[in-house]
Amino acid sequence: MESVKKAHKRFRNYPVLLTECRNEASEYAACVLNSGGIKYQECAKEFTNFKNCIQKAAAKHKTKL
Repeated sequence: MESVKKAHKRFRNYPVLLTECRNEASEYAACVLNSGGIKYQECAKEFTNFKNCIQKAAAKHKTKL
């Protein structure tokens, strides 16, 4: 049950991580919306920027994803 508690704690940190990466998330969402949906590799640059931001924010807060 300890692993479940740790997972819940990590999950509660997600809003903080997303808040720190709101600009990157907005750019990715705008790309997806402008392309008419998710298409293979069309928004890869924006997704990579968003993913890297989330990973850096998680490291800064010393949490796993």
